[in-house]
Amino acid sequence: MPAREDMPSTLRRSPKKAQETYAKAHDSAVESYGEGERAHRTAFSAVKHSFEKIGDHWEPKAQKGPSDPQAARTRRAKPTDTAEGVDANASKQHLMDVAKRLGIAGRSRMTKSDLVDAIQKANDRSSRKARERSSSTPSSTSGRRR
Repeated sequence: MPAREDMPSTLRRSPKKAQETYAKAHDSAVESYGEGERAHRTAFSAVKHSFEKIGDHWEPKAQKGPSDPQAARTRRAKPTDTAEGVDANASKQHLMDVAKRLGIAGRSRMTKSDLVDAIQKANDRSSRKARERSSSTPSSTSGRRR
């Protein structure tokens, strides 16, 4: 399946259901729009309806549905900024719990919008660190004697 070959690393570290959702949506989008950025955006949009990004991977959301105003808009509505996988429509308490899991300092004084921004930044840091770890890890074939 082509979508699995170039699946983003955050999804490779996620539950199988998230990977399947991405792959199916990506392959369907490729049939409709052709290979490229639009197919990947469409696939991520499908993932964001059932999963939220926490740290360096995606986890199931408590309730399915759009994660931010961009995901909730109609096709004809003007595009807006996304929450980059953070479930911005979740309760403030849920966002506080996620921020606590991610070790975000000062979260008790943050507004809901501030929490979404802080979680986005923490997610980006976690993903970057995970990519650095995986790129610095020698492959299983290196060091093999012939």
